[in-house]
Amino acid sequence: MAKQDLKKIFLNGIVTENPTFRLVLGMCPTLAITTSVLNGLGMGLATTFVLVCSNFVISLIRNFVPSKVRIPAYIVVIATFVTIVQLLLEAFLPSLSQSLGLFIPLIVVNCIIFARAESFASKNPPLASMADGLGMGLGFTISLSIISAVRELIGSGTLLGFPVLGGNYPGVLLFILAPGGYITLGLVMVAFNAVMKKIDGRRRAAAEGSVA
Repeated sequence: MAKQDLKKIFLNGIVTENPTFRLVLGMCPTLAITTSVLNGLGMGLATTFVLVCSNFVISLIRNFVPSKVRIPAYIVVIATFVTIVQLLLEAFLPSLSQSLGLFIPLIVVNCIIFARAESFASKNPPLASMADGLGMGLGFTISLSIISAVRELIGSGTLLGFPVLGGNYPGVLLFILAPGGYITLGLVMVAFNAVMKKIDGRRRAAAEGSVA
């Protein structure tokens, strides 16, 4: 597969089909753990690891697994890598593991993982599947980080735990609570899609100009 094709597959997950802002997948962790940038980065990178590894393995075994048992087979593959991530976090980043809590094992049933396994990895070669997993994972990580940064900054006046708005900043509790997650997600999603609409419009105009 050409490098240009791999680049397109990779960028697809970050921009064109961003799992959070374009496909609206993985909403449960997006709304629940994005109260701090560290949580957002941790969940995003953990999901990226599982996406890349599970896509790779599923692509390798796609021609050997009967269609009737493909879903259980996918679950076994995904659960294996989620277990690896969970054990690594517990061993080396116990505070982050405690903050993310139940949402790490719930990566097993994250709809982003299943969607890419079913729609891409099961139909494409390993290298392309890894590029897809990496792009989707980083797109998810960037989305979580942006939402987390907004909520942490407005809610607590900090970024990555460091005070940014001064020690006297009272904080806006709403943005730390669940409603703040919905508000932030909606505002960021509107902004992201407005930018994408302008970019798509310019691309169409350029394409029509080249044809003319």
